[in-house]
Amino acid sequence: MLNGYTALQHYDRQEAPLVEGEHYRVLRERDVSGIRNARGVLIGTGRANPGKGIDGPADLADPVRCQGLARVYQGIVDLGVDALISIGGDDTLKTANLLYRYQQQLPAESPRFRVVHLPKTIDNDYRGIDFTFGFFTAVDVMAKEVQNLRADAMATRSWFVVETMGRKAGWLSYGVGIAGDANLVIAVEDLDQDLCPAVEGGQRELNLVALADRIVDLIQVRERRENKHYGVVVVAEGLAEFLAPRYLDGVSRDDHGHISLGNLDLGKFLAGIVAERYHERVGRDRKVKGIQLGYESRTAPPHAFDVMLGSQLGVGAYRALEEEGLDGHMVSVLGQLQLQYVPFADLVDPETLVTELRSIVPGSDFHRLARFLETRVDRLSGWDDS
Repeated sequence: MLNGYTALQHYDRQEAPLVEGEHYRVLRERDVSGIRNARGVLIGTGRANPGKGIDGPADLADPVRCQGLARVYQGIVDLGVDALISIGGDDTLKTANLLYRYQQQLPAESPRFRVVHLPKTIDNDYRGIDFTFGFFTAVDVMAKEVQNLRADAMATRSWFVVETMGRKAGWLSYGVGIAGDANLVIAVEDLDQDLCPAVEGGQRELNLVALADRIVDLIQVRERRENKHYGVVVVAEGLAEFLAPRYLDGVSRDDHGHISLGNLDLGKFLAGIVAERYHERVGRDRKVKGIQLGYESRTAPPHAFDVMLGSQLGVGAYRALEEEGLDGHMVSVLGQLQLQYVPFADLVDPETLVTELRSIVPGSDFHRLARFLETRVDRLSGWDDS
């Protein structure tokens, strides 16, 4: 299927039939031979959400709420497909589980196709697998960019605030910060009460001044203790999810309800506040620039580990279906790419049917690794900003 569920969710035998070459493509061996190191996605991607409006198991019995799923189901059945291999992030896994659950409620004589899922996201925020393919490629590309920026910062006596992808978890930003030799990494897992206090209504709201001050503290430590007037800070784009509503007014959302974080340019926005706070506190200017990294890392030549991991997961999907006879499972690996098959039920909240994500655990060894390597800031009482 081309571009995910985009055509399937509108399928109608008469009004919106599926057209080969436009909505789907029959792949033969010659089409896929030698593409393991190719860039991009051969069959395209999509953000369609055929399960939109389904908030719990009871909704799967509601024909109105299941219209999108019903169209997808009927389109796949009419094509004569035996099994669906779903490839994508947490939202795609959610849809795969909905299609699996939807078919379980159909009459016994209804045709069915089995569903297995492959975890694909550079964010690496999946439960049930240690690393997702694409993660190491993205980290490698952006870490090299951070190293380039660090060299430029050294030459120009300036600072860079680098924004990386990572909506709900900090794996990507932490990986980039560690491998790129950044001086500080801040992701959603680091939003403590000082940086993101609760406001009226119980919602948490990012305190931009407090965040900027933490970076200014770092700048001053580098200047005073190390006589270094340059550096790089890495922040995760997911911090923008906690911005005050006035900053998010008019920002578009996709079919899954996610804010288009790429349009906010958090790195540049935060860099401006840091420069202002530095001037207010120190009384002189400091050049601070914001850089947004993202799309270039998603289309880079794949890291060798990602090639091996992606290949094993793809083969694992075939083996799950043909050798194991599985349905409603995600393909995973452990250790030295040993295949594992994880039931959807272990990955999805049974009440909301939402995929449960994996964040970095504060205080874990991975989290402590970044804290150990970055510039340590021990702000003493009585600090004189002048």
